[in-house]
Amino acid sequence: MKTKTQNITKAALLAAMLGISAYITIPLGFTPVSLTLQTLLVNMTAMLLSPSISFMTILVYTLVGLVGVPVFSGGAGGPAKLFGPTGGYILAFLIAAPVMSATKDMFFKMFKKFIKSDSAAKITAYSVNAVIVGMVIIYAFGTAYMMLLLGKGIGEVLMLAVVPFIPLDIAKCIAAALIAVPVSKALNRE
Repeated sequence: MKTKTQNITKAALLAAMLGISAYITIPLGFTPVSLTLQTLLVNMTAMLLSPSISFMTILVYTLVGLVGVPVFSGGAGGPAKLFGPTGGYILAFLIAAPVMSATKDMFFKMFKKFIKSDSAAKITAYSVNAVIVGMVIIYAFGTAYMMLLLGKGIGEVLMLAVVPFIPLDIAKCIAAALIAVPVSKALNRE
């Protein structure tokens, strides 16, 4: 029972933090995509929760935004944001979080062979997992969705919605791992 309550609490806190992170927005003039901390929170959700609970956490966040609560980037809410040019990124979170959660242990086992410290191996594994698995899923869905809605070619959309964000997204993946590993240890103490 305690584990179930802990999981519900973690999921609720992460969904709320994801909504709050959408308010930390830096709009860029050349693209409809803004800089936010949302990917950091999606990564932390995947690192701290099981695949099914991470999916449910992102689903709750998405549904709350869909009904109009202002939890999407820039404090927006409602179907217009979800079905607008950047909606593909939000929908991609639904796939990226559980896939990252499902693959994190595989990456940890792989890096544990080379790195003696469990914490260092987890930080490395979670960072690599988030960059390789999570960001690829988010970028692929976001790019395809934006191409469909804006009627632009892949090259133009990649320059609008992916290339400028890669360095900061890599930093957010690493930051999420650096935060998630000690938080996970603290939360899992009995």
